[in-house]
Amino acid sequence: MYMVDLIRKKRNGGELSAAEIRHLVQGYAKGEIPDYQMSAWAMAVYFQGMTSRETADLTLEMVRSGDEVDLSAIQGRKVDKHSTGGVGDTTTLILAPLVAAAGVTVAKLSGRGLGHTGGTIDKLESFSGFSTSLSKEEFVHQVNRIGVAVTGQTADITPADKQLYGLRDVTATVDSIPLIASSIMSKKIAAGADAIVLDVKTGKGAFMKDKKQAIRLAQTMVDIGNHVGRRTVAVISDMNQPLGFAVGNALEVREAIETLKGEGPQDLTELCLTLGAQMVVLSGKATSPLEARKILEQKMRDGTALEKFCQLIASQGGDAKAVMEPDHFLPKAKYQEEVSSPKTGYISALEAEKIGLAAMHLGAGRETKEAAIDYAVGLVLNKKVGDSVHFGETVAVLHANDKHKLQAAKDQLLKAVTYATDPVASPDLIQGEVTEDGVFRQP
Repeated sequence: MYMVDLIRKKRNGGELSAAEIRHLVQGYAKGEIPDYQMSAWAMAVYFQGMTSRETADLTLEMVRSGDEVDLSAIQGRKVDKHSTGGVGDTTTLILAPLVAAAGVTVAKLSGRGLGHTGGTIDKLESFSGFSTSLSKEEFVHQVNRIGVAVTGQTADITPADKQLYGLRDVTATVDSIPLIASSIMSKKIAAGADAIVLDVKTGKGAFMKDKKQAIRLAQTMVDIGNHVGRRTVAVISDMNQPLGFAVGNALEVREAIETLKGEGPQDLTELCLTLGAQMVVLSGKATSPLEARKILEQKMRDGTALEKFCQLIASQGGDAKAVMEPDHFLPKAKYQEEVSSPKTGYISALEAEKIGLAAMHLGAGRETKEAAIDYAVGLVLNKKVGDSVHFGETVAVLHANDKHKLQAAKDQLLKAVTYATDPVASPDLIQGEVTEDGVFRQP
């Protein structure tokens, strides 16, 4: 079997067999297939695509290239959640304790942030002493004891995907739906969950800017999950503006705590309840999303969700007092500066990517993997799309530890805000839901 034949076959629109896909993935992982040939194959896939069966086979070979997490020692049906990333996306911090409070087993592997997109692990490390490096034994024991654990991803999961992703990044083949879907789903499958809920973002602050492309990606990932025996559903959510009001690690943690108490922003609460309801249904703890949502709302009202978050933080060495008294125990920035509106009218756009970059200027994000982040800094919006605003009214508050960084962040933030003279409707947060039966709630 020669790689040049596989490149030619895919270039001409042919369908690779499972054995051929195994040859190219395992050969590349072992260093037997050079970068230039894998690049040519990736470009052929970019233009010709892959069938559902090919994409599922590619995903499984990515999984087999490294370690697979065995969660069989954990009691109950394990349900995982994945977001394709965005600005102010604090959902894991809320969903993990919330659905665990409802009896769902949550054994979560999460990552760090890069660029303007925040990482769950970084946010959790806002808690003094919190450990994101649990051994397998510690991880399993904690989930069996309190129903939830969140730890960092290991370096040995899907190494072939890491190699291929690095290659795609420098060959203009990142935005290929089969390659994106197999990359995401290989990590989720290797992480050992029984069922998966996907939050696929769409809009200017998301990787998938176009809604139709986001739905295609969601359908592809749902097909992969169900093909390999992992029940999978996807929610398409808007990321034209940040989710919630806070952008920045400790600031987002504060907002997550408020949401667990039932006092968070409407959009963040709605998305968490939508995703959480799907997780509860897939776990078998409810028969419908409506029933599941009522359970989750009750867990917010009666304090059980917040109590579970305290348990999670304390079990991993963090200071749980910060959950109950975040203003006293979470990191706080030295300086707060209000950003005033230069106009009177209505907010017609809050470009999420630019707002994320403003927070990154303050030190809330990383420009490189090695860069350090400042947990205290970021920004808090006072307005969302559709809100009215008067000249001089505060549209956001910047939180900084370095005064010299404030002006650049302020300039970036003001570029992100667009105004209209006439009233503007708020965007639909939930753009659609994808299951093995099709696409639903698609406006």
